[in-house]
Amino acid sequence: MPILKNIEWLDNTQNTLVHKIDASKNHINRGSVLTVRDSQVAIFSHRGQMADVFLPGKYKLETNNIPLLTTLMSWKYGFETPFKSDVYYVSTRQFTNQKWGTTQPITIRDADYGAIQVRAFGAYSFRVDDAFVFMKEIFGTASSFKTEDIANYLRTIIISAMTTAIGKSGIPFLDLAGNLAEFSKVVEKEELEQFKAKGLKLERFIIESVSLPKELQDALNKSTSLRMMGNNIGTYQQMAAADAMRNAASNPGMAGSFMGAGMGLGMGAQMGNVFGQAMAPGMQPQQQPQPQQQQPQAPQGVPCSKCNASVKPAAKFCHECGNTMGNSCPKCKAMLKANARFCHECGQSTVNTCKCGQELKSGAKFCSGCGEKQE
Repeated sequence: MPILKNIEWLDNTQNTLVHKIDASKNHINRGSVLTVRDSQVAIFSHRGQMADVFLPGKYKLETNNIPLLTTLMSWKYGFETPFKSDVYYVSTRQFTNQKWGTTQPITIRDADYGAIQVRAFGAYSFRVDDAFVFMKEIFGTASSFKTEDIANYLRTIIISAMTTAIGKSGIPFLDLAGNLAEFSKVVEKEELEQFKAKGLKLERFIIESVSLPKELQDALNKSTSLRMMGNNIGTYQQMAAADAMRNAASNPGMAGSFMGAGMGLGMGAQMGNVFGQAMAPGMQPQQQPQPQQQQPQAPQGVPCSKCNASVKPAAKFCHECGNTMGNSCPKCKAMLKANARFCHECGQSTVNTCKCGQELKSGAKFCSGCGEKQE
């Protein structure tokens, strides 16, 4: 009969948890060598019953190192003949970047919004911590077992722990979304015991995102937008009206329909007023006062100093008598600006002064400095 003398497993995959040695046509003989590498555990099974467990190392199979198997096979004095037994290798390395997510939204009670549904997804890492317990609780009798075979079960544990942790914490959804790292640790504590009961250990748990279904997220966005607008709703209406007029002006084809657009804007303003009355008292928009349009006033005339006719302010001569309007230079007769102290053409001083040098006011009959009578 074929004799299996060297028992080992070289794992070239990234997702195998348990591998069964194909010994259906082979027998194990006394003195056979069992090799267990790092991050592996070997388990002997007889007729579906788990027996001896071998940690990493190299073993020569003798009666003294397979005591449970010896008892199960009723060998009173050790085994001398070849025998058949199932040998399983369990990988104990860490399986990283395992994805999880909610297939359906989970309902939670939120402090701000009441009962809401949320979605979540993330990643986790785990490994087999107790191979004997894992084989009894999870594995069964298959020839191999991969991470995909246990993914659905672990996802159920994770979602159950998340729902429990959210309910206990009482954290509002908006605060929860901003503190995912801290909340991941809370959920991880809820999951540890459930993983341990199956011979597993949760090494790391990460919540990458918590979100609302699309229809609830749209409602939240609208509510947030209304709160942000608050008392500035009138400004938003004015901006919308300005954008509409700008678009109409830049598109000649819209000129014919601009009146209709104006009617629509007017109706929008009325709807804004109705909406403002229906809002909470603290959110009602302030009424924007409408500026009063002032009619332009016609410029008033300047009376002529000779005939008293009303002359335009910028006129240089009276249109009735031809009198010179405004001041003129006493030397070159150039027209001067009001209150000019020197002529801009010849530089002549236009200020009346007394013999004593004191500046005289317009129409003064006596000097305020020396009292000299002025002609």
